[in-house]
Amino acid sequence: MRRAAINGRYRANAKSTWPAWSAWLATLTFLLLAGCAQHARMVTQDAAPNDAWSGRLSLQVDDPAAQPLNAAFELRGAPEQGELTLLNPFGNVMAKLAWSPGLATLTNGSETRRSDSLDALVLQLTGSTVPVSALFGWLKREPIAVDGWEAELDGMDRGRLVAHRRSPLPHATLRIALDR
Repeated sequence: MRRAAINGRYRANAKSTWPAWSAWLATLTFLLLAGCAQHARMVTQDAAPNDAWSGRLSLQVDDPAAQPLNAAFELRGAPEQGELTLLNPFGNVMAKLAWSPGLATLTNGSETRRSDSLDALVLQLTGSTVPVSALFGWLKREPIAVDGWEAELDGMDRGRLVAHRRSPLPHATLRIALDR
């Protein structure tokens, strides 16, 4: 601390840099910790542990107009009633599909769409048909047959699933890597 002699006495310099530096450090620490935070993920009570999966998925459609989809995901429930949440790399929700008999909803940002068809909302979300109901079987290593789709289940022992849509055109490839 610098001191100045005033009338023979020493007085502390009022311009100490310590309070400004500590406030800057506290703000930086807060911002770094806030950037690493993720939203709390709710686990449904009624879903059995085998009826919930999370990981990364990629959907590539052989169509120049289609945007590839790459996202983290959480899938819960069953083909009859469930929820699929897509997350960006920061863990923020990009979109959420929820369905029950006779009703499906797609929440994308602040917009919510409702339909009696889960497949129609999946098409709106991804730009391609994806057999969400078959995913439950495929992820349990069950060879569920879906017209036009072929699932490669041999990688499931490593948490990897690849499914190809051969028809209708355009072709599509769905890749899933489960969290361990």
